[in-house]
Amino acid sequence: MAGQRRMVVVGGDAAGMSAASRARRLRDREHLAITAFERGRLASYSACGIPYWTGGVVDGPDALVARTPEAHRERGIDLRMLTEVTELDVAGQRVRARELTSGRETWHGYDDLVLATGARPLRPPLEGIDARGVYGVQTLEDGRALLEGLERTAARRAVVIGAGYIGVEMAEALVRRGCAVTVVERSAQPMATLDPDMGALVREAMSGMGIEVVTDTAVTGVRTGADGEAVGVATSAGDVPADVVVLGLGVRPETSLAAAAGLPLGESGGLLTDLAMRVRGHANIWAGGDCVEVLDLVSGRTRHIALGTHANKHGQVIGMNVGGGYATFPGVVGTAVSKVCDLEIARTGLREKDARAVGLRFVTATIESTSRAGYYPGAREMTVKMLAEQGTGRLLGVQIVGREGAAKRVDVAAVALTARMTVEQMTALDLGYAPPFSPVWDPVLVAARKTATLIR
Repeated sequence: MAGQRRMVVVGGDAAGMSAASRARRLRDREHLAITAFERGRLASYSACGIPYWTGGVVDGPDALVARTPEAHRERGIDLRMLTEVTELDVAGQRVRARELTSGRETWHGYDDLVLATGARPLRPPLEGIDARGVYGVQTLEDGRALLEGLERTAARRAVVIGAGYIGVEMAEALVRRGCAVTVVERSAQPMATLDPDMGALVREAMSGMGIEVVTDTAVTGVRTGADGEAVGVATSAGDVPADVVVLGLGVRPETSLAAAAGLPLGESGGLLTDLAMRVRGHANIWAGGDCVEVLDLVSGRTRHIALGTHANKHGQVIGMNVGGGYATFPGVVGTAVSKVCDLEIARTGLREKDARAVGLRFVTATIESTSRAGYYPGAREMTVKMLAEQGTGRLLGVQIVGREGAAKRVDVAAVALTARMTVEQMTALDLGYAPPFSPVWDPVLVAARKTATLIR
C-alpha cells in the first residue's frame, strides 16, 4: 500500500509488544503495518511471577499473561507465534523467519526493525546440566515444566544453583512447596548485587528459615541416576542430594542475531542504543528490553539490567518514535527489590566495588532502625547502608535488608539518585510520618544523617 511503512518486531514479550502496541495507537493500519515474531507459545507475560506461581502464591499461567496473541491481532498487530527469526539482512532491510512447526522459511522486509530478543539464562557447560530434573525459570513454559516435575517426582529435596534474585525467590517458592532447600553460591555471600556485609544479613536470615546456604562453593556437575534423572549436585565441597535442581545463575543478553549482523554490542554483550533506543549507527533499527545495555546515571557507564519495568519503558519509547512522536529513555540508577519468605531485600545505585571500579572515593554508613515507631505494634527491624561521594556528598547508593516495610523505602533513594542529591539535602526531605508507618526519622533519613556527618 502506497505510503504504508512496515514495522517488524523480533520478540513478543514486554519490550517488543509494548513497542508494537504504542506504535499502533499512534498510526493506523493504513499507514503502518506491524508484524511481530515470537518463537514461544506465549506473548506479553510476566516472567517475574514465575517464582510466585511455583510457590502457589498466585495462579498461573493465564494470570501472568497481560495480553494474548489473539488480543494483539485484534488490535492490528500481525503476531506470529512459534516463529523464530534466524537472520537479519541489515543492508537489504529484511529478516528471515522460520515457522517452528513446519520449518518453512520466508523473508520479510521492514522500514523499521525492533529487536526485543530478551536474555538467555546462564547454563554452564557442566556434566549433567541438561539432565531431566534440571530446570530454568526464564519463561512460563519453564515454570510449567518445573511444576510438573515437582508433582511427578513428589520432590522433597531441592537444590538451587545461584543465590541472586531468581535464586532466593525460587528458594522461597520451593520452601512453600514443602521442600528441604539448599542454595549453592560461588560467591562469599548470597545476593552479590549487595555488598558482602549486607549479603551476610541475607544469609543469616535464610539460614534461620531453614534454607541451607552453601557459599564459596562451585558447582562442578549434576549427578544423575540410572534413568538419567537428576539425583544431586556435585560441588567443590561435595555432593548435595536433590530431587529437583533449579538454575538461578542469572541471564545474558540474547544478541546472537545482532552480533551476526554486525550491530554494536557493549561489554556485557547487550546492544548499544542512543537515548531514543535506536541502535547506534542505524537510523531504522531499534532495540529494547533484556537484550540492551542502558546508561547508568550514577556511574556514567552502560550496563545490562534485565527487568520488566525497563523493558516496558523501552518499548513505549520505541513505539512512540516509530509511530511518529519523540521520546527518550534517559537511563537507570539500578533499583531492584526482592524477598525470600518474610525478608525484604533492596538496592539502588552503586555498591562499594562499583564505586571503586569507576574511580570514586566514597564513605559508607550503616544504621539499624525499624519500619514503624518502636512502640507501635508490628514494628520490624531493618538495616540500611548508604554510600556517598567523599568531598561532594553526592549520594551513590543505598542497600536495605529487613522485614515488612523495608524494601520499598529504597524508592526514596532512587529518586534522590536520579536528582543527584547530596546526603545533606536528603536529610531535609519532607517524608510522610505517622507511628504506624515510620519512626519520627525515617530509616533512610537516619542513614543520610549519619553519612552526612562522615562527609563533614
